[in-house]
Formats: sequence, structure tokens, C-alpha cells
Amino acid sequence: MLEVIRREAIYLWYYFSVQLDQIFPYWVLGMVLGSVISVFAKERIHRAFRSLGERKLGVPGILAASALGIVSPLCMYGTIPIAASFSKSGIEDDWLAAFMMSSILLNPQLIMYSAALGRPALTVRVISCFLCGISAGLLVRLFYRRKAFFRFDGFEEPVSRDTDSNLLIRFLKNLGRNIKATGPYFFAGVLLSALFQRYAPSDLMTSLFGGNQAFGVLMAATIGVPLYACGGGTIPLLQTWLWEGMSMGSAAAFMLTGPATKITNLGAVKIVLGIRRFLLYIGFVMIFSLATGMLANLIL
Repeated sequence: MLEVIRREAIYLWYYFSVQLDQIFPYWVLGMVLGSVISVFAKERIHRAFRSLGERKLGVPGILAASALGIVSPLCMYGTIPIAASFSKSGIEDDWLAAFMMSSILLNPQLIMYSAALGRPALTVRVISCFLCGISAGLLVRLFYRRKAFFRFDGFEEPVSRDTDSNLLIRFLKNLGRNIKATGPYFFAGVLLSALFQRYAPSDLMTSLFGGNQAFGVLMAATIGVPLYACGGGTIPLLQTWLWEGMSMGSAAAFMLTGPATKITNLGAVKIVLGIRRFLLYIGFVMIFSLATGMLANLIL
């Protein structure tokens, strides 16, 4: 019995170490990039968004808002108070919808993590998140142009924790918070990936999520809802699943529904939407992810 346990431990360590060697540099670079942007560029990004509100750009402003949401390093609970301050400064709800939607789905740190999945998956992720933000903004512009979509009552702009006068210390403190927030999920994801490689049947992902079948995309979109906890933690799993036969469309659906329906993000979104618009949000995410997954399978 002890020999069997020892052998299985060796196998698991092998899979764990191989996966860690491949993805660890992306995790480190992602944390460093996220901290650099948070400390040195966050205020500039937010000032750029506020400056857009002074111009009558119309629909093109939705595109710019979605792009700025992607480069913003804030999590959802940090984005909502910022969005509330944007709203008070006169920025319309359609621009805010685009900014918040893309900010939920992607940030510079997660872009760097996703580079470990390869260029096709990274490209699909960035483009689909950008388009999802644009779509959310256009829908709000179309159906809520003359009435409020968000409820920002009681929200104040958050106090920044990056306040140390020494820039190096400020950066290191931010990096430390990044490591503390993402590290446990990242290593848990690597461990789950090792367990999957060792014990899951080799054709499981192909049978469930391979090919061009709508069922596979639907399944991937669905499992993204309960499984997604942290972007860094899901990258090792996605990398393994893609190796094992998961289609790019299924991966795209998972990468959209996962962050959009992460429990902490859902809690934040429900606060500012109310129950009716919250249900509309869930429906939009599922429909968009399914359509994106099917389109990605057709193209790739």
C-alpha cells in the first residue's frame, strides 16, 4: 500500500512540476505587470476615461470604454466605486456598461497569464472580451438610453492603498498583495491540472468539449459558472484541457462565463443592477458566450 502511495505521489509530482515549469513564468510576469500598471498607470487610465466624457463621441466612445476596461487593473469590487465616480462626473451608462463588462472579463495581469495558453487562445480571449464590452454598451445604449441602468447610490470612490512616498516600496507592497490574492488559487490550479492529467481518461475532453458541437460549447459555458474562482487558477486547467482535446470555442465560452459569473463578481454586479437587470446580465453573458464559442469553432 505504501509503495502504491509513493508511486502515485511521484507521478503527481511529475505532472505538477512539468505544469509549474511551463506556466510559472507567466504567472510571475502577470503579477509584475499588474502591479506596475496599478501603481504607475491606473490613475492615467481613469483620467483618460473621464476625459472621454467631456467629448460627444457617441458609439465610438463605447469602443474606447471597452478598451480602457481591459487595461484597468482593478477587480470588480474596485471597479464599481470607480464607475460610480465616473457616473457622477457625467459619463453615460452605455460607456460605463462597456467599461465594467470588459473590466470584469479581463485585465493586464490575466492577459499575461493567458499567454501561457498559446497565441490562438490569447487572441480569442482578448477579442471576445473586447467585443463583449462593446455589445453590453450598445445594448444599454439601445434599450436604456432614456432611463438609468445602474444604481450607484451610496458608492464612493475607494481610497487607494498605493500611497507610499517611495515608489519602489509602493510597488513591492502592491506586488505582495497580488501574490497573496492569486498565489493560493494558482498553485491549486496547477495541482488540479496534475490530478486531471493523471486520473482523467485521455479522451474525456475530446468527448465532452471537442469538435464543433454546440453541446460542448454549452457544457464549457455551464461549468465556467461554478468552477471559476480566480483567473490565474484556471489557466493551468485550461492549458491541460486544450492539450487533451477541448475545442477553442469551448475554451472561449469558459473564459467568458467564468469571470462574468464568479460569485464575488455576481455579488458586486447585483448591487448596482437590481434583480431584473441582474437577470438580464446573466442571460446576456450566457448567450454571448455560446455565440462566441460557436463562432470560434467555425473559424478555428
